[in-house]
Amino acid sequence: MKPLLSESEDQDLLRTLGRASVQIVHDLKNQLNGLKLYATFLKKRLEKNERPAEELETINKILEGLDRSARDATLIADYGRPIQLKKQAGVDLEKIVRQSATGLASDIAVNASSAGFVGEFDPVLLAEALKSVSAGAQQIISAKAADALLKIDLKDESAEGGRFGVIEWKILDSSEHDPFRSFAGSNEIRLALAAKVIEAHGGSARREQDALCVRLPLDSK
Repeated sequence: MKPLLSESEDQDLLRTLGRASVQIVHDLKNQLNGLKLYATFLKKRLEKNERPAEELETINKILEGLDRSARDATLIADYGRPIQLKKQAGVDLEKIVRQSATGLASDIAVNASSAGFVGEFDPVLLAEALKSVSAGAQQIISAKAADALLKIDLKDESAEGGRFGVIEWKILDSSEHDPFRSFAGSNEIRLALAAKVIEAHGGSARREQDALCVRLPLDSK
């Protein structure tokens, strides 16, 4: 029977796999860029020769697909790299949550309890992660109802491990699928990367019934 890996060996294996995935994705992006170059050249020839509109539409869809694949490859490469946090003390989590909803849509409501939500965070990386969660939640809820209001609740929670800020995105979907643990498409790759950043802060990100839920450690009062 093959012996189990020690914790240090397991971590070394994960780091090796991470480095390998980054290199594989880098090579894949080079191939995608080459295909995009040829597709762009073909598009210019079609435009010059005044080809039918449906041919130009087809080549535009090919270019859009290549761009989307390149963006997904970048996200996967980012996921494979170690998270390097630049934490700052006294960061206001509520402010970051509200910023994460800015610019996504007008139909997002953020509700926070009266408790203070101050902790030690990397404000830049955490803001990007929470914005990805807000965008992902918005995409899920829009698939259910185009005019639905996305609600984000921020509350205080005390547990054995200390004090936590709990953020919930109500997504009106009670399936058991956890988008934080899936790479099935651009949206879920972004959510998986967001979960990695949140976990690097000592928090957690998971699906809980009809909500996406994030917990982050806060300073003790």
